[in-house]
Order: sequence, then C-alpha cells, then structure tokens
Amino acid sequence: MEQATIDAIKCFGDDHTKNIVLEKSYKEYMQGFTNIATGEACRGYVELVKELNERFPIIDSIVTEKDKKDFSKLFGEYLRVENILQNYDEFVSLKALQSVDLQDPQAVEEFKSARNVDDEDIAAMQEITVPEERIIQDYRSAYNDIRDWLRREGADKEKGASSVDWDDVIFEVDLLKSQEINLDYILELIFEKNKKLQNKETLVEDVRRLIRSSLGNRAKESLVIDFINQTDLDKIEDRASIIDSFFSFAQAEQKREAKELIHTEELNQDAARRYILTSLKKGYASENGTELNEVLPKMSPLNPRYLTKKQTVYHKMAAFVDKFKGVGGTI
Repeated sequence: MEQATIDAIKCFGDDHTKNIVLEKSYKEYMQGFTNIATGEACRGYVELVKELNERFPIIDSIVTEKDKKDFSKLFGEYLRVENILQNYDEFVSLKALQSVDLQDPQAVEEFKSARNVDDEDIAAMQEITVPEERIIQDYRSAYNDIRDWLRREGADKEKGASSVDWDDVIFEVDLLKSQEINLDYILELIFEKNKKLQNKETLVEDVRRLIRSSLGNRAKESLVIDFINQTDLDKIEDRASIIDSFFSFAQAEQKREAKELIHTEELNQDAARRYILTSLKKGYASENGTELNEVLPKMSPLNPRYLTKKQTVYHKMAAFVDKFKGVGGTI
C-alpha cells in the first residue's frame, strides 16, 4: 500500500516532491529503511549510536573543522531519528529501562508490570546500546558549540578561509528547542543533587554539563555556577526556595554588572539603562536604529574609533541581555 499511498498524496500536492513521509514501524526506525519515494537509505537509531560511539567517544575528539562538520551531520541525523522514536511506546520503555536496577527482582517486576513487557522483551532491549544521558548532554553541548562557532566564523568563510563546505549541514535547532529544559527545572535539579552529592565540585560539573546542552540557558552558565558557589545550598529548605534564592541572586548580579558595564565603557547612564531595560524586555539587543548610538560616549561618527567602540558595546550588551533576560528586577 505504501507506493499507492505516495502516488495518491502526489496527486493532491507537489508532483515533484521528494519529501513525502509516511510513518514507519518502530523496527524500521531502529534498524534503518529505504525511503520508497526518494530511494534514499535512511539509517536507524542502532547504526547512528554505534557510529557516534566509535567516531566520537568523547567530545574532545572533535578537533578539526572536518570533525566538526562530520559530527554535526551525524548528531543532527541522530536527533531526527530520536525525535520520531519518542512517539513509540517501545522506545519510551527502552529509555526507561536504563534507570532500572536489573539486579533487583522487585524493580524488574515493577518495570514489567508498568510497561507491559516480559523477560523476552527486556532481553531484546538489553541488546540495544543506549547512550548515557550525560553523554547525550555532552553531544548536545558540542553541537551547540559548533553552531555558535560556525556563526562566528561566517565572515572568514565568506572570504574563502575555509576549505570545508558546510552548505549541506542543517542544524536541528527546532529539535533542540523541543527537548529544551527550563531554568526552574535546572534549579530544582540543583536542589535535589545537592542533597545527594554534598560535593559542590561534582555538583558544578553536572550542572555545567546540563546547562551547556541547553540552547536557551547556555548564556546563564556563569550566573548559575556563581549562584552555586556563593550560596549555602544546605540552608535552602525546598524547591520553591531555591528558585526564589536564585532570582534574588541573579537580580542583584544584574544590577551590579549593569553598573560595571556602564562605568567601564563610559556610557551615557540614562540612555544605557533605557537600552538595557528595553533589550531585556524584548529578549535580545539590537544595533539597529538610534538607541545604541545614544548609549555611546560622546564621539564623532567620523572618529576612526567610533565603529569599533559601537561594536564592542553592542557585543557586551548582547551578552549581558542573553545572560540576564528572564530574571526580572531592575538596573
């Protein structure tokens, strides 16, 4: 029925499309399949995980630009397959099995009952390699780092400085966002991990890995780490309190860093405060319009230092806004 269904879809759509997608079976997404519409071989989860483990066992092995491109393509492919598999009960069970102590008969029986599986199903699941969560967090972090690096290197690449063609690499930003973790979750995790670890170095390492894997919270890494290091977490009684404590800390840091930025760059105080507050409200800083110009110290646009100063201030403002947007408070 598959080819007939594709033909029927083409009748009501673009006759030349090669992007007709029909739902495949769980086994096909795990083992791979051939797309009838395009003739393209689509690799499955098992093969992708195997290649990730073999080629990039640690993110430190991603060194050259070719490595960065190869990893980006491979991990993007992994993200696409994993995103589809999350719709299958079998995959949800496979992921859940990773946290089950298979040496504990009671835990195994509870898992079998909750997931409606038997010993044979569990044995089959054990044959499938599932990367540890911390490994995937490291991969996501590296993926985000490469994306940021590529955007920074864009100007050089236009000048022909790179021998690697990135045109066929598509960064799966939407998939990263769909799996995004919010700041409250990170803070609640800090509260829970602190009770178990009682070791700030280990806590910082775990939290740093989690934040760097997050597309929306990466800029807050130093803010969250400073909060951990400067706060007596043992005195915080519950999850709600750690969230309140963090936002109080972040708002104080926001006010301090804004004052320091204005002083260091010798900015127009009133204009700078307006620009920062407006940017925080929008969620991003902009160099368009006249608002940024009003922030700068008095300097003729003809001055050779003017454009350099403007770019320096803009980049610092953009970094400030990324770090503090969403924390509330005033400056």
